[in-house]
Amino acid sequence: MNERFLACERKMRAAGVPEVAIANFRRAFDALVSGEKATLSEAELEPVAELPEQGALADTRAAGEAALARSVVIKLNGGLGTSMGMTRAKSLLPVKDGLSFLDVTARQIVRLRERTGVAVPLVLMNSFRTRDDSLEALAKYGALSGPLAPDFLQHKVPRLAADELVPVAWPAAPEHEWCPPGHGDLYAALQSSGLLETMLGAGYRTAFVSNADNLGAVLDPALLGWFVASGAPFAMEVKERTAADRKGGHLARTRDGRLVLREVAQCPPEERERFEDVARWRFFNTNNLWIDLPALERALAATQGVLPLPGIRNEKPVDPEDPDSPRVIQLETALGAALSVFEGARAIRVAEERFAPVKTTADLLRVRSDAYVRDAEERVLPAPGGLGGAIAIDLDGRFFRTVAQLDERTPHGAPSLLRCRSLVVKGDVRFGRRVAIEGDVVLEAPAAARLEVPDGAVLR
Repeated sequence: MNERFLACERKMRAAGVPEVAIANFRRAFDALVSGEKATLSEAELEPVAELPEQGALADTRAAGEAALARSVVIKLNGGLGTSMGMTRAKSLLPVKDGLSFLDVTARQIVRLRERTGVAVPLVLMNSFRTRDDSLEALAKYGALSGPLAPDFLQHKVPRLAADELVPVAWPAAPEHEWCPPGHGDLYAALQSSGLLETMLGAGYRTAFVSNADNLGAVLDPALLGWFVASGAPFAMEVKERTAADRKGGHLARTRDGRLVLREVAQCPPEERERFEDVARWRFFNTNNLWIDLPALERALAATQGVLPLPGIRNEKPVDPEDPDSPRVIQLETALGAALSVFEGARAIRVAEERFAPVKTTADLLRVRSDAYVRDAEERVLPAPGGLGGAIAIDLDGRFFRTVAQLDERTPHGAPSLLRCRSLVVKGDVRFGRRVAIEGDVVLEAPAAARLEVPDGAVLR
C-alpha cells in the first residue's frame, strides 16, 4: 500500500474519522497519485438542448403537498466564507434586512409549516468548524428538525502538502491540517452518521438539498410533486447559463444519453474557452437537488458507501489568511456529480429566482441592496423592475475583498441598485446615506486617497 496514503490513514484513524470516509478518501487519493484521467472532453459529450420547465408544473402542486409529510430539507452549511475574509460559518453573515442566511432559511421553514400545516424538518450538514455556532443561532427558532437530529457532520480529511502529497503539518494552527472533502461527502456522511437510516425509519422518502448561501432555494411543492411523480432517483435544478455563470459547472449528456455535470476543473485546458460558451452549454447547476432516499440507500449499499463521484483537486495556501504560506491540495467531490451515478436521473429548468447565491462581496452588496426583496414566503428575490443577479458589479479587491472592508465602506447600508445595470468601483470609495446608482456607473478614487460619495447622491 502506498506509504503516503498510509500516513493519511493513520492520521484519520487517530482522529476518529469513520471507515466510510477513509474509503472515499482512498479512492480520491489513488486517482490523484495514479494520474487517473479527471477531465471530460467535448468529444465525449453532447449539449442538452431542451428540458422540462418549472413554469409548466402547476398541476403537480397537489401531489407535492401530499408528499410534504415524507420530505426533509437539508442545507449544506459547511462553508466558512474564507474567500471573503471570514473565519466562522458563512451562513451567520447578515445578508438581508439584518437577517443572516440561517435566519432566512429558518423563517422559510417556519412559513412553509404555517402555510401547509406540515412540520417539514430542516437538517444542516455542518463541518467541524461551523457546527457549534450554527446550532446556537438556530436554537431560537425551536426544534426545526422535528424527530431528526438537527444536523450531521461532514467528514474531515487531511490536506496534502502540494509537493509531496503527504499530510501537511501546521503546528501553528492544527485545524488548517484538515478540510471537509467537498459537499459530495453528503452521501457518505448521511450514511455514517446514521441519519439516512433514521430518516427512512421515520417514513421520509425525499430530500431537498441546497446551499445555505442560496437565498432562493426553498422547498417548492410543485417541484416536489414533479420529482415524486417522475420516479427518478435524483434530480438537479438548472437555470439558463449567463455570462456570469460561464465558469460554473454545466449540464451535458454523454454519448450513451446519460446526464452529467461537468465542472471547470474537469475541462481540458485547451477547451476552456469553449467550456465558457453559454450558448452551446446552456444549463447551469444551481446545486438545488432532489434525492430519493431509498434509491440513495440502495446505491450506497451497492458501492459499500463509495459512490463513484469524479474527484476535484483544489489547491490553496495552508493558512487562508496568508497567501504566501505553503500550498496544500484538498481532495473534494461535488454533490451534483451524482447526476451521472443514478440511472434515470433527471434535470429541470427553474426560474432565476431560485438561484440567489452569495459567493463574493459584490454578490453581498447586490443582495443587501434594494435590488432584492423578501417576499411573503421569506424568499429573497429580485425586486420588480430591477435586474437582480444580472447587475454587473466589479469592486476593487484591494478595498472590497472582505466583508469587513465592504462594511467599512458601506456603513449606512448598501446604495440603491434598483435601477443599476453595472457598477465598477476603482480604489477606496466610501458610500454615504441614501446613495442611488442608476444605469452604468464607474467610480474611481484619487490615487492614495478615499473618495467619499455624499449622502443623497444619485449617480448616473
